[in-house]
Amino acid sequence: MAKGLHAGRDIKKHIKAKKWKSKTYIRRTLRLKVKSNPLEGSPQAKAIVLEKRQIEQKQPHSGLIKCVRVQLIKNGKQITVFCPGTGAIGFIKEQDEVTVAGQGGSDNGPVGSLASVKWRVIKVNGQSLHALVNGKIKKK
Repeated sequence: MAKGLHAGRDIKKHIKAKKWKSKTYIRRTLRLKVKSNPLEGSPQAKAIVLEKRQIEQKQPHSGLIKCVRVQLIKNGKQITVFCPGTGAIGFIKEQDEVTVAGQGGSDNGPVGSLASVKWRVIKVNGQSLHALVNGKIKKK
């Protein structure tokens, strides 16, 4: 690296080149986390249910996880969403409007043995899925 009285330009150039070797700097500057996220950086999004499906858990667990395939209203992307709660899948029909939020895994990743499922259903047709499952309210 240059030293001396007129070395400012070389030092500045060296610092800039060093920054672009950092993965965190690149991801933050180019906003890659937001661009790769189907929700586009927002915490929740509305979607239309396309189909119900069951997904097998990762090893060493066994069992079928109840999920739905949805299409986001804001950008048309399709994602698979987890339905939390026993019997929650029974309250969701095709063509229902659901509100989707992140599961809460590290770096917005999947939770536990749910492979590639990073989102969960919060509301069905504007009503809380948790309240529907617990029997506090009835579906419209």
